[in-house]
Amino acid sequence: MRTVNKVILIGNITRDPLIKTTEGGKKMAMFTLATNRYYKTADGENKSEAEFHNCVAWGALAERAEQFLSKWKLVYIEWRLKTRVIDKDDGEKLYKTETVAGNMIFLNKRGEFEDNVLDEDDSLDDDDMF
Repeated sequence: MRTVNKVILIGNITRDPLIKTTEGGKKMAMFTLATNRYYKTADGENKSEAEFHNCVAWGALAERAEQFLSKWKLVYIEWRLKTRVIDKDDGEKLYKTETVAGNMIFLNKRGEFEDNVLDEDDSLDDDDMF
């Protein structure tokens, strides 16, 4: 049976991306995206709550993130969720779920970016997996 692992987020970057390079020379960009949920309470009061999403981009997409993303930029991110298991020194396991970006569209004013769309066909290959 088929399954689906697809995420679509539109939100603001909370801080400049952290850029790393793997031992194999592939770039990785890590950043956090903030989204908001607006709702009305039973008393009719309008409320909002923020959600923060850990995101990762690889290869050419990471290079674009390094070049164009910065704090407060509005961005569309699409692709999949990936959960990593991190073994801590004390033997405990830490689970970290991230959105792996395969399509990223920069949504700020048109003049702020040039050629602002890069999708998974342009940026990912089989080595882009964790």
